[in-house]
Amino acid sequence: MAVTASLKKRNETDSAPTSPLPRLVGLAILIFVDAAAIWFLSKLIPLGYYPLSAAIIVIAIFVNIVVVRKQAYPLRWMVVGLVLMAMFTIYPILFTVWVAFTNYGEGHLITKEQAVDQISNLTYLPETGKSYSWTAFRSPNGDYALWLVDADGNAYLALTGQPLSQLQAGEAGVGTLDEKGIPQTIEGYTRLNAIQAATDNNLTNIQFGEEGQTIQIRSPREAAELLPLYVFDAGQDAMIDQQTGIAYRNLRGTFTAPTGQQLRPGFVENVQLSNFNEFFTSPALRGPLVRIVVWNFAFAFFSLLLNFSLGLAIAVLFNDPAFPLKKLIRSLLIIPYTVPALITILIWRGMLNPELGVIDRMLEGLFGWAPPWFADGGWAKVAILLINLWLSYPYFMLICSGALQSIPEDIYAAAQVDGASPWQQFWNITLPLLLVAVGPLLVASFTFNFNNFNLIYLFNAGGPPIAGTPTPAGHTDILISYVYNLAFSGSRGVNYGFASAITIIIFFIVGAITLFQFRYTRMWEEVSENV
Repeated sequence: MAVTASLKKRNETDSAPTSPLPRLVGLAILIFVDAAAIWFLSKLIPLGYYPLSAAIIVIAIFVNIVVVRKQAYPLRWMVVGLVLMAMFTIYPILFTVWVAFTNYGEGHLITKEQAVDQISNLTYLPETGKSYSWTAFRSPNGDYALWLVDADGNAYLALTGQPLSQLQAGEAGVGTLDEKGIPQTIEGYTRLNAIQAATDNNLTNIQFGEEGQTIQIRSPREAAELLPLYVFDAGQDAMIDQQTGIAYRNLRGTFTAPTGQQLRPGFVENVQLSNFNEFFTSPALRGPLVRIVVWNFAFAFFSLLLNFSLGLAIAVLFNDPAFPLKKLIRSLLIIPYTVPALITILIWRGMLNPELGVIDRMLEGLFGWAPPWFADGGWAKVAILLINLWLSYPYFMLICSGALQSIPEDIYAAAQVDGASPWQQFWNITLPLLLVAVGPLLVASFTFNFNNFNLIYLFNAGGPPIAGTPTPAGHTDILISYVYNLAFSGSRGVNYGFASAITIIIFFIVGAITLFQFRYTRMWEEVSENV
């Protein structure tokens, strides 16, 4: 009976009318968000930011569905987090993929329509064109007028969108003329002096007169009847030079003449798989690429091996309860992990400096010789592995210390009864059980070192240089630093499309390595189940 009464009371509560205020507040917020999205889109779409505009449209539709549909009610508590994740995580990934198939980069940052408009604004003075001296006037609402005087002394008033008017004093609001034949006033306009006209950047961008006879300022003293230098021909997909008749055809987002001359700016265009083909087939990249990839794998492997080995050795050593001053020494050993890596790398760079470095001076004082850390490729790699060891061993010491505490002491006691030596206990008990706990962390560490750009770039920027390579490459360059130099520091300028393509390639390489390593992680788990 009590259960029946409770259910009845719940049904009455659920069927009771609810206040419409929360619903109205939610709809008001939704209307505000939609209005903000529409306003933002009205600014983005004319500028050609189509990928970002598409992302905002999809997110806005998703938010509306979540708020309006009752079936999506549980998602309302997560909608802010989901929107932020979409904007700052998912969208950058999708945008990178899109950029990889384009020529997006230096000189190719705008749409084709914007590039055509900018190039079409270039003008020239034809043989039949007339030149004038000019004086500028400006109205209170920001409109401009020019008083023009040709070589024969004829005066004209030029306004935007209207034909030239040959006027004299007293006509159409023109005031009295000064000794140079320039009106003191024009009705509705204020005369600008030479300094005001020279510092007004709007004047040189305005085309006065009407279409077919436009007047544009060329210099502080001259205005002329200018015509567009280039006209776009949609049939040829080319810009036609009106002076020479040369057709600049579209070639990978740049209008290019048969002689190779290019018009700037270029525009973003789909180049399909060209960026990927360039990476795999370009002779300029093929030279040092194999050596860099081999060193990249070696750097990640030896960094993981050395760092894990030292951290594990220290953890096993301190796992002995009888070790003296264990807490003090362990605290001191953690200090390198507390210092930011950026500062540590720069400190090591200074200590290994061949002129003033304390390590080099000490080695020269003891042995009369110090390794050429920055001049020899082999020693540079040793230095990088040494610095990475200093940066990473405290991390492995901490995780191994925690993992060792989880291994039951009964297992070691049973092994000692069976006559197992300390080395046999380590190889057959400690290490297999330890790898079960830290195996995924080892995979993550390998992946991190495979893309450890900060260490390579801050220590010696990938140097010393490899001799005889068609593109700049260094002995300690890893794939990510080499690609960075190619995409952002090369002589050809910034190339985001190429950099994005290489980023995708690196993603698949690292993903394949990670999957391969996790397969062995599952094998370790099987070993632990049998112990």
